[in-house]
Amino acid sequence: MTGPLVWAGIVVAGGLGSALRFFVDGVVKGRLRIPRSAPLPLATSVINATGSFGLGLLTGLAAGAGLSNDWVLVLGGGLMGGYTTFSTASVETVRLALEGRVRASLVTGLGMLVVAVAAASLGLWLGSSL
Repeated sequence: MTGPLVWAGIVVAGGLGSALRFFVDGVVKGRLRIPRSAPLPLATSVINATGSFGLGLLTGLAAGAGLSNDWVLVLGGGLMGGYTTFSTASVETVRLALEGRVRASLVTGLGMLVVAVAAASLGLWLGSSL
């Protein structure tokens, strides 16, 4: 049974993950000067790829190095759950389709899925190797 401190940790880490997502989104869009009409939602893709890698790494560390379940919940469910943004990726994919940009919609939806799974697999492999 998970204790109240772990639940509080998940809540705080989730808030930090959301703030980190907002920060990374701003940095990617600001540094690359990406307009809203860009062909693909690059900032969301970067966030989901790095978050998937982080969650894979954390999972690998938990399996290989014996990271405690409480830390996996706080960092995986809280921090990475707050940081990654599947719902935004879904909305952006649908928005592209509704704008008649079907090819961009397919590339975004399928591409983000493939990149996220590949990043998670790499993180899992690396984490379990440490």
